[in-house]
Amino acid sequence: MLAAACGFRSYPAAAAEEIMAHRYFEDFHVGQVIELGRRQVGEDEIIAFATAFDPQYFHTDPAAARRSIWGGLVASGWHTASLFMRLLVDGHLNDVESIASPGVDEIRWLKPVRPGDTLRGRLTILEATPSKSGARRGTLKTLGELYNHKDELVMTLRAISIIGARPRQEEPAPSA
Repeated sequence: MLAAACGFRSYPAAAAEEIMAHRYFEDFHVGQVIELGRRQVGEDEIIAFATAFDPQYFHTDPAAARRSIWGGLVASGWHTASLFMRLLVDGHLNDVESIASPGVDEIRWLKPVRPGDTLRGRLTILEATPSKSGARRGTLKTLGELYNHKDELVMTLRAISIIGARPRQEEPAPSA
């Protein structure tokens, strides 16, 4: 399984009632920065991902990659984006009333990710817009950033998320 080869553990499916969001649309504000955690990237993981999804030689063959313009093995940009997504889920979305994302507006790969790099993710809220239709949700526009262990920015993305609003409290029952 690719997840195991990439060093990820899988999570069992949880019943809907077991999933409890602790943060809602109202808990976010423009300028807020959310640290997403860190993760080290291994050579075997880079090769496994690239073999499955982006089998270019500088992602899959360390010897041939040394002769490339990269001077060594580098992670696929799509692998880098997937690593960011995992940090985003583990460090943010698992605790949020996340409904959906209509997409990513922009993604930039600024520096190569190499075996042994430790990546750190960060999310900044750029816009927070309540639903105009009156639905109990809002839209967040965010800037995602991924840094390596040298504190070099390796990837950015601008995305949109639809986040549920805090549930209304039930009215107390009238007393007799």
